[in-house]
Amino acid sequence: MARTITIDPVTKVEGHGKVTIHLDDTGNVTESHFHIQEFRGFEKFCEGRMVWEMPVITTRICGICPVSHHLASAKACDDLFGVDIPPAAKKLRELMHMSQIIHSHALHFFYLAAPDLLFGLDAGPEQRSVIGVLNANPELGRKAVRLRQIGQASIEKVGGRSIHPVAAIPGGMSKPLSHEDRYVINNEMDEALELAQLALNTVKVINEKYGSLIPRFASFKTKYLGLVKDGALELYDGVLRLSDENGTILEEFAAPDYLDYIAEHTEDWTYLKFPYYKKLGWPDGVYRVAPLARLNVADRISTPLANMELKEFKQLGNGQPVHESLYYHYARLIELLYAVERAKELLQDDDIVSKETRVTVTRQAGEGIGVIEAPRGTLIHHYQADDMGKLEKVNIIVSTAHNYAAMDRAVNEVAKMVLKDNKVEEPLLNQVEMAIRCYDPCLSCATHQIGKMPLEILITGPDGSIVRTVRRGE
Repeated sequence: MARTITIDPVTKVEGHGKVTIHLDDTGNVTESHFHIQEFRGFEKFCEGRMVWEMPVITTRICGICPVSHHLASAKACDDLFGVDIPPAAKKLRELMHMSQIIHSHALHFFYLAAPDLLFGLDAGPEQRSVIGVLNANPELGRKAVRLRQIGQASIEKVGGRSIHPVAAIPGGMSKPLSHEDRYVINNEMDEALELAQLALNTVKVINEKYGSLIPRFASFKTKYLGLVKDGALELYDGVLRLSDENGTILEEFAAPDYLDYIAEHTEDWTYLKFPYYKKLGWPDGVYRVAPLARLNVADRISTPLANMELKEFKQLGNGQPVHESLYYHYARLIELLYAVERAKELLQDDDIVSKETRVTVTRQAGEGIGVIEAPRGTLIHHYQADDMGKLEKVNIIVSTAHNYAAMDRAVNEVAKMVLKDNKVEEPLLNQVEMAIRCYDPCLSCATHQIGKMPLEILITGPDGSIVRTVRRGE
């Protein structure tokens, strides 16, 4: 008989989502979907707040990538007020951002993604965790924890808090970096460089181990979007570059022009919207973001060690973009190496301890857009405020949303590949989840907007039975 399998919740991702897999009478997959279940409505309840509150409010969207929202919001505020921040402030913000990349990429690879691959696809769920890594290889596990800790400690020194930082403000940074903190962070980045190279060696071993699986596992062609500066990988500033399936550049555009190029599609089975390239429409305009996309659109990386790794990475595509979803992990760790190298460059610049970290801003009506490359991809904050500084409209397109169409497709392709003839076992279902984890989604970030899906609330009794169902509009 036809039946539906539900994976609820999807594990080892940030936030709450589920997968539904529909089987036909022969026990083979007809279709699958990745559903985002949370509803938060951040954009709507930001309306009416004062614009200068946004860098602190929006960090609460997520506890995993709060730095990304903090900085995108501060950049949008700068734009709205029409100010150029001092060089020291920009460098401090970028240092905080590099620290976030280190923390987040180490977290995702070692805590969430690598355990699926280090122990083999048939390993039990008790092994597939960072605890499993610590038990099987204590030295590797400790180094993984340490790498994440270095990034988190640097965020605290620059941003004022390790989670939900407060230092970026409209007009710059609220505090300079002390000479003592500069010295400590610099020494820790020396250690992080060694650990980042260890992480890269680990993923290369994994790539060899799964060489026959990688080309078959959710490998499909899409377009790619990411920031570049003079053609180089850029995570803090720059212009947005969109390339096609063959690597040809379709567009390069400034952040404030994003609405001329990006639109959003809705489906009635999920709260999250699907961004796409306007000129090609839906679904032909689907693209991907995040580490794989950023390396595909970049011609080079500005730091030496990461640039060497990029050249090796690009050989996988034989002159074309690298399309295999499992190579997201490889790209992620090349970015981690770049973030460490770039942090070292910033710390060696004496501007980093300058006390000139802010300029005066004047309350005014306006519109501001801030774009940054969060660990999970391109993040856009767009604000409109009245002459009192009160927000009238907020639009946020988060990184995970850009990748949603690709994640949904990846789930469907992997489910059809591994679930056949009514053979449904936990290791096979975990491979479906692995397809999602390639993209390191942040579902808490993603569900910020009121879409067209009806809101449904289920009220249950003490025994767990549903006693009432309430739907929007009823």
